[in-house]
Order: sequence, then structure tokens, then C-alpha cells
Amino acid sequence: MRFTTLSLVLATSLGFALPLHAAESAVQDPRPAQLLAGAKASKFTAVEGITEYRLANGLRVLLFPDASKPTTTVNVTYMVGSRHENYGETGMAHLLEHLVFKGTPSLPGKTIVEEFAKRGMRFNGTTFYDRTNYFETFAASDDNLDWALKMEADRMVNSYIAKSDLESEFTVVRNEMESGENNPGRNLWERMTATAYQWHNYGKSTIGARTDVENVKIENLQAFYRTYYQPDNATLIVTGKFDEAKTLARIEQYFGAIPKATRALPQLYTKDPVQDGAREVSVVRVGDTQLIGAIYHIAPGAHVDAAHAELLAFILGDTPTGRLHKALVEKKKVAGIEAESMGLHDPGYILFFANLNKSQSRDEAKKAMLQVIEGVKKQPITEEELKRAKTAILNNFEKTLSDPVAAGISLSESVANGDWRLFFLTRDRIESATVADVQKVAENYLIENNRTFGQFIPADKPVRANMPAAPELGKLLADYKGKAAVAAGEAFDPSPANIDKRTVRLTLANGAKVALLPKVTRGNTVNGQIVLRMGDENSLFGKRETAQLVAGMLTRGAGKLNRQQISDRLDELKAKLSVGTADGNTVSVSFETKRDKLAETLALIRDVLRAPTFPEAELEQFRTEWVTGVEERRRQPDAIAQNELTRHDNPYKKGDVRYAGTFEEQIAAVKAVKLADLKAFHQQFYGAGNAQVSLVGDFDQKAVEAQLKTVLGDWNSKAKYARVANPFRASKAATLSFETPDKANAFYISGIALPVKDDAPEAQALQVANRVLGGGGLKSRIADRLRQKDGISYGAGSFMQLSSYESTGALGMFAIYAPQNLAKLKQGVSEEVARLIKDGITEQELADAKSGILQGLLISRTQDGSLASALATQLNLGRTMQFVADNEAKLKAVTVADVNAVIQKYLDPSKLVQVYAGDFANAAKKAEAAAAQAK
Repeated sequence: MRFTTLSLVLATSLGFALPLHAAESAVQDPRPAQLLAGAKASKFTAVEGITEYRLANGLRVLLFPDASKPTTTVNVTYMVGSRHENYGETGMAHLLEHLVFKGTPSLPGKTIVEEFAKRGMRFNGTTFYDRTNYFETFAASDDNLDWALKMEADRMVNSYIAKSDLESEFTVVRNEMESGENNPGRNLWERMTATAYQWHNYGKSTIGARTDVENVKIENLQAFYRTYYQPDNATLIVTGKFDEAKTLARIEQYFGAIPKATRALPQLYTKDPVQDGAREVSVVRVGDTQLIGAIYHIAPGAHVDAAHAELLAFILGDTPTGRLHKALVEKKKVAGIEAESMGLHDPGYILFFANLNKSQSRDEAKKAMLQVIEGVKKQPITEEELKRAKTAILNNFEKTLSDPVAAGISLSESVANGDWRLFFLTRDRIESATVADVQKVAENYLIENNRTFGQFIPADKPVRANMPAAPELGKLLADYKGKAAVAAGEAFDPSPANIDKRTVRLTLANGAKVALLPKVTRGNTVNGQIVLRMGDENSLFGKRETAQLVAGMLTRGAGKLNRQQISDRLDELKAKLSVGTADGNTVSVSFETKRDKLAETLALIRDVLRAPTFPEAELEQFRTEWVTGVEERRRQPDAIAQNELTRHDNPYKKGDVRYAGTFEEQIAAVKAVKLADLKAFHQQFYGAGNAQVSLVGDFDQKAVEAQLKTVLGDWNSKAKYARVANPFRASKAATLSFETPDKANAFYISGIALPVKDDAPEAQALQVANRVLGGGGLKSRIADRLRQKDGISYGAGSFMQLSSYESTGALGMFAIYAPQNLAKLKQGVSEEVARLIKDGITEQELADAKSGILQGLLISRTQDGSLASALATQLNLGRTMQFVADNEAKLKAVTVADVNAVIQKYLDPSKLVQVYAGDFANAAKKAEAAAAQAK
């Protein structure tokens, strides 16, 4: 539940465009504008392959080299978040995060985001209670790394924090606030923490109060920046493929030259008194689902109790093994359970959430939930529960350490708690925890008078949690060495030619096609993909929801294992497994495990796919979860708009797998499916005769080939398979509007049909056109206009889909915005589309788009899960990586004239289907009232 300022919508990153500024509008910083000669770094400590260096100016540097993937991540974490804000300045840390992307005087002519796009970098900035961090992942090269380090050093001390930027950006942040206000879970979470903390800033949402964000003085923001954005308050983390000596030299050159700060960091001393009674808060808003939750204060993240609280959260809140799931979900008192332990710099909290459908009683659910949470004293933790929790949590630590990108970013949280080595110490504490340790934590913290849920209850002799102080980290970590570093993988070349060279393709006896790419990976990981293809247009008629329920039920009981045992078995195997289908014509199985666990994982997958038991109780749980999820979405502007765009002019009959149903129809269809339907569907349709299987990672090729013969090679479907076609149909232009009462944010989406296949001569030019229009994330025409110039949208962009089977595709746009800004939204979209059609793109936009697309494709090929999925898809299409190489060559050859030609040919505003969803009626009433008052 970390608060992140950038998110993904429709698989497209959202963001803000960044203009250039005159030097005089930058922060007036008393430090020298030019960097001096770099200072040498001194080695401080090393743990499990990570080495810490320190510069004389106080900067901490962590280097975590790993050559197994040709990507590098640079992450800078500043120990400043919403905890450090003063009265009237809430949201300042988050607002500053936005402004630091605005550039510096040393980047004339180009903004930081434009450079990100040109280099194909994946980047983000996030703010939470105790820290702010910025990171970028990119194709490993000396040039990219040099630019990233130089840029981060530059914006650490020379960022524009200008009044003009503040005036435009606060409306964007306000739109971000409004999008969060549409989320019932976030609303309840914010109110609960505000009630749980009486004085401490953990009780204030990181995004801040609207009035503070809109009225904060630029001088205050500049002072905040100068205070906290300095080397002695930052940790630089570099992970992935890089030369350690050369990188350290660059860091010494760029960061070492920044003078040591002369100010003293403010000493924060506010602490909440120990809570002395249960508290309650209610939020009343429009919606279809109910939520209840409970928060209990716990020790600071550096304290051993915080590690044990993480185990406790799993034991109580895991699905499907946790106590709350068994007591509430399985007994149909709630639809779902969530739990999270928040180990923070100061005393944090453990959080439990449950969502309910309309028919379930909040009072009953509350009573049952609190009996479980606060009843651990009467029903002590068992060895079996602790073992299960340890296995799952330690597996996550291991997976993180096997991925340098994830590890580098994860270290930010430990840095925020006081020291990066707490990451490893927490793992060790979890590993060595006993039942008595976890039981002690439960009995100390999970008590009524430490609870924030509902009401105040007076007591003659209140029982209060004993809140320990954070330990002295110098003593705690003085001699800490950690464990042996995770084994590194090979330096793998992700070029299409090398992937083809290393890939072995074969066909099983039943016709299933297999692609195997063995390589040495960090942590000996292996990723796999199995795609089952089944049924046809006629045989699947009326069975879409049945097919979806079957796929969802496969891991809820198979062979001799029930749902909990399957979950436990996956944890034992250090494996992840997901199964899903969109329409029943295909079922996709994705998995990840370790080399020494692969054979057992494949054996488990065999049972899951071929011998599901379909327990009736699990079906009812799944049905409840599904219906509750649909009921939650049916009032959300984004869900309504997207569903209506899909439904518009849909020519298929109800029951066809291509039919797009209303939310009510979806609910009715799921409720109508019977247990016998699931069993019959599986017996009739499931089989591997038309399957594609791919494995990428650390495995024994011969052993896998032999095992796949028994896992899939002797299994055939009773029903014939034929892909359900999706032929091209021209867009029937329309403008659709839907009211969503009491929703602070609105959503816009539009689309136009394209008679183009992914191997068409125009496909690459269309890719570039989409990237320039809005697919380039933060740097695109749509984002430039709606976010930066007009300041009305936190997230806006475009998307494009091209089929690999037929000449059919779609190009569309989307944006979130406040309902009162509907007219500006329409004007901005209309004018930018018209300008693109009239003027076309520029040579610079073409170059940046090509660079970004190509480097993004390269990064995708370094991710084994994505590569396994691509190889499986290619097997079905009869393609190899040569197709990818050819397309990249075609992309490089695309000209401005090519792109402008496809824009003229296909981007016709008169053919757009445009959908608007929001509380427009209420916005109009407020506008009328304001106009009347002004008169």
C-alpha cells in the first residue's frame, strides 16, 4: 500500500510533460552551481554481494552488480516523506517529487522526461511516510548509466522549483487526489490512520490536504528542497549490469563534487501516546461493496517485533491459509481478506481489511474478524502456521534478491527505516522466529485498546500495548555480515538472433509445441508458460463464464490436494503459479520456480490442469468474490467507460464468447453456473493437443523434455479446436456519456478501428504515431497538453492494439480528470488530434520514439517471464525471433513521411467512439451556483 505518484492504466504509463524554464526561475541555492572536482569514496561495509561506500559529503552509495541481465537500475532514496512535513504543508514531499522532474539549468533544450523517452528508460518517483525515491531502469550501456548518474546528481542540488511550475502542477496533483477519492479502500485506509494517530504524521495521507497543496508558498517548498535534497540525506543504489570500478569513479565525479551541507537536519520528536481505548471511524459514500478494517499500532521497523508482526499478518490474513479467510470467507461472512504489516521508521501498524457484498452483515463480519484477530491468546499460534508463513515470506525475500531491479528498489524501504542492512536483518529475524516470539507480539499488540475500528470503549483498568523504542542501529548492525550472496547468472545476450540460437523447439506426440531456452540465471530461477487452446465458436457458445470459472477453480483443489495444500506446496517449491482465460478459447498458465524444484512444480501443474476436484465450497467462495468485484466496478467511472466502449456496436449475440455484457449480465451469468457445468466443461474441452509450452531459465533440457511427455504429451481434448475469429469491423462513430454520482474523478476513453495486422507494412509507422500521440507515457502530445499545459489530468495517453491473426486493431486515447473540466478535456483532445493530423510529427519525435520503443523491447526480452510468453505465442503463430528482428529493422527504417501518411490515413476524428463517465450533473450544478454567487 505504498503511495506511488505514477501508475499504469491500459498498460500505458501515465505522467506529466515537463517544459523548459529560464534559469532565473530556479531555486536560489547558495551552493556553487558548477560541480567541483569529485571526492573519493570510502568502503564502509558489504553484505551478500552489496557494497556500501560513503562520500565525504555524507552520501551513501550501494553497488549491487549482476551481469546476468543487460539492464541497470539507478535508484536515489531521500530520507524525506510526509512524516517530515509541517502544519499547513501536508503533501509537500509529494508535490516536490513532481517538481523535481521539471529539469535544471544544465538541461537546456530537453527535459528529463524527454531523455527518459529517447533512451527507453522505465522510471518512476514515489513518496511515502519516511522517504522519497526516484529510479530508472535502462538497457545497460556506459552512455545511459553516465547520463542517469549525472542527471540524478544534477537534480539533487539544481532542480527548478519554480512558482510557474507549482501553479500548473498543483492542479495535476489535485486530479490525482480526485482519482484516489474514487477508491473506497484508500478512503477508509486514510480515515483509519487519521484516527489511529493522534499527533504523528503517519495519520496524514502522503498526498496531503487539498488546501495545503493549493496554497503552499513556493518559498516554503524551495526551503524544504534545500533542506532535505542533499547528499547526507540520500542513498544512491546502482544495481544490475555495470562495471563497479568505473561506476564508482563516475559517482565520485558527479556526486562527490557536491559540497557537504552546512545546515543541520531538523530533529523530529513527535510521538503518539500509547493508545488507551478502541477507536472507530465511518466513511459514507456511494458504492456497491462494503469494507471493514482494523489497525493496531506496532513497534518501529528496526525493532524485532516488526519482523514478527509480518509473520503474524500472514498467519491471520493470508488467502487461502489464514485464520481470517477460514473464519470469514469460507463461512461466507465476507468476500475477501487483506492484511499488511507496516514496519516504518517510527511505530507503525498492522492492518486488516475485509470486503463484503450487499447481502453480508458488517456487524457479523466485525464480530467474527475481531474474535479471530484478538483471540490469538485463546487460540495460540501453531508450529504449522509459523512454518507456512516463514516459507512464503522467505520465498519473497529470495525472489527479490534474485532480481537486482526489485532488490535495489526494495532497499529503499529499509533505507527509510534507518539502514539498508535492515532488509537482511529482517529476513534473518523471520527465519529464526519461534512460535513464542510471534505469540508474544500478538498478545502485546492485538488488543482491544490498541485497535482502531469502531468505537471508544471505557475501561476501569485499561490494558495498553508496550511500545519499545527503536534500537540504536550503530550497535545493532556493527558486526552484521549477512549470508552468502545469491549466485549470479550468466551474462545473457538478449538479441533476437541469440535467443533463436539458444532456443530448442520440438513437438510432442499429441501435437503440443515446445520452446526451451536454458540459461544460467540469478538464483537458479526458471519461468514457464503453457497455453491450452480449446473449443470453437459454436461449442463455446453460452460457456464463457463457465470457462472463466473453471480456470479460476483449478488451483482451488486438484488431485489429492485442497486449496490450502496447493498453496503450501507452491511455497515449499518456491514457485508462483497463475491460471487464467479471457473467453475460454485459450487458457494461459504462467509459472516461476527454481531449477531443483522444476520437476516437482511441473508434476503439481499436471494435477492442477488434469485432475481438478472443483470443491463446491470453493466454487461458492469464488462466485462471491467475482460478484463482489463486479459490483465494486459497476460504479467506477473508468470501469463503466471501458465496458461501454467494448459494448458499443458489438455485433455478437448474447452467449457468444465475443459478446460484451453489462455488469448486471455478467453477475447473472456467473450466478447461473452450476458445479456440474464446470466438471463437464473440463472433461469436454481441456487437453494439450493444441498447446504451446515454453521454458526460459535454469533447467536441464533433456530432463524437461522427458517430463513434458507425461505432463502434457499424452493428453488430448475431446472437443475440436478452432480459434474464434475477430474480423475487422469499421468503427461506428458515437459520443456516449454516463453519470457516476458522488465520484470526484471522471474518465475518458475513445477508440477507432484499424484494418491493420501486426505484420503489415504500416505497423511500425503506426507504433511511432501512437507513441508520439500518447503511448510515450510522460512525454507525448496528449500528456503534454492535458497535464502540463492545461493542468487537468494526472494521467492521459493513448494505446494501440494490432492482431497477429487478422487485419484488425484499434487506436484509442484515455484520460482521468475532474468532471468540471469536461469542456477543457474535450477541447484539449480535439485540438491535439487535429494538430497531429495537420502538422504531423517532427524528426526529433521520430528519433525519440524509435529509441524508446527499441530499448523498451530489449528490456522486455531480459525479463524471463515476458520472454517465455513471447516464445509460446510465436509457437502458435509459426514465428521465431527473426520476426522480431525483422520488425525492429523495419522500425529503424521508418521515416517522418511514413508516420505522417498513416496518421492521415487512419486517424479520422469523425470515426472516433468517445465515452465520458463522471458526475457531470453535480459539476454543472456547482458551476451554476458559483456563477449565480458571482453575480
